[in-house]
Amino acid sequence: MSNGKDKGGWDGVERRQTSSAPPKGGMVKIILGVVLLLGLGAGGAYGAFAAGLFGSGSGNDEPDQPKLVLKGEEDPYPLPGVEKEKDAAKPVYGDGGSKYRTAYYSFEESFTSNLADSPGLVQVELAVSTRRDGRVLQWVKNHELAIRSAILAQLAATTEAEVYDVEGKKRLAARLTKAVNGVLEENEGFGGVDAVHFRGFLVQ
Repeated sequence: MSNGKDKGGWDGVERRQTSSAPPKGGMVKIILGVVLLLGLGAGGAYGAFAAGLFGSGSGNDEPDQPKLVLKGEEDPYPLPGVEKEKDAAKPVYGDGGSKYRTAYYSFEESFTSNLADSPGLVQVELAVSTRRDGRVLQWVKNHELAIRSAILAQLAATTEAEVYDVEGKKRLAARLTKAVNGVLEENEGFGGVDAVHFRGFLVQ
């Protein structure tokens, strides 16, 4: 005959049911908290990187391209031929017009080419100008051989009508400017020449 003590396999020792695992609701809160902290950490790291606190070091990824030079401002890069003008007086600028200085470089030798649609010849003396620092004109001088080739190609593609027409000469000057900048962009990654100017223009 059995009594109530035998029910359920009771062995006479009273035990309390305990659990080391937190409730499900608390576990979810812990996971959400960890995710939130990780998100804040990643966001802070990205913000610090964007601000230049670490990574590149300088915090400025812009390429070092020739800068515009204000009138009266010292050019950090010497212009070609400036050593010949050490004793020359500094230029006096007017109050009007562009606020940037314009520097010029003249090609010593002229350019001669046949015209595209006639047996005539065109001979031009050229100069280029820029409002940017001396690097642009230094590059023009350094790559003068390639620039001469590009200019001669444009002159050879010019018609007789263009060289006798004022608007045609303006279009030719614009094409020559584009050709010069194309050489600089190919070799230095930046153009910077604002215009090509005719110092002499002869059609034969």
